Amino acid sequence: MELSGRRALVTGAGVRLGRELALALADAGCAVALHHWRSSAGAEETAAEINARGGRAVPLRYDLSVPEVCAALIAAARQQLGGLDILVNNAALFLPGELATTTVEAWDAQLALNLRAPFLLAQAFAGGLPREARAKIVNVTDARVRRPARGHLAYRVSKAALIHLTELLALELAPRVTVNAVAPGAMLPPPGEGDGELGRRVAAGVPLGRAGGAAPLVAAVLFLLREDFATGVVLPVDGGEYL
Repeated sequence: MELSGRRALVTGAGVRLGRELALALADAGCAVALHHWRSSAGAEETAAEINARGGRAVPLRYDLSVPEVCAALIAAARQQLGGLDILVNNAALFLPGELATTTVEAWDAQLALNLRAPFLLAQAFAGGLPREARAKIVNVTDARVRRPARGHLAYRVSKAALIHLTELLALELAPRVTVNAVAPGAMLPPPGEGDGELGRRVAAGVPLGRAGGAAPLVAAVLFLLREDFATGVVLPVDGGEYL
């Protein structure tokens, strides 16, 4: 797919990797809808930056933990951009918790945003495509789910299930829509944690010996969006951490 002239929705686009993905898509020539919920200031600033560069961006504030809001977001993005060709499911909730400490509320919150929202967004996105349209979905999962470990139980379950959802959607939506995923590893410090924790993770098990930063993940997403003969792919971007 040639990205110039396409219309893209990025969820969780106000900060961190979502912001970088939105900026990269705009630089590639896409009009971009920047979904946000709590990161309103970041989304507004990112949209203003894109528009100042001569691109086209609109921030859209929706709470994706509410099921019916997902279809409303897709409809709003289509209305604002005049159509929608690309969906990047990036928004996520990352909370600690093992079996004994994971509450029902924490379980439901993470499964709702990390798994149910991408499903409902994909459903509304694909269901509203014109008959002749060709489109792309990329889900952002997590390389760590390739290896079971203690901690972040509900988060891990949600992201592992998102990988299987990616494969199922790739089968259901072919040939008109390709559905792929990226699985980042040690890219940026986790929300609320400093560089020290990221450094310890890198030192403990990243063969390439460094954190990735945003650039490798952005490049992987752009590759999957441009490539028309890849679907159902889960592309690890983890420096070899989970080999």
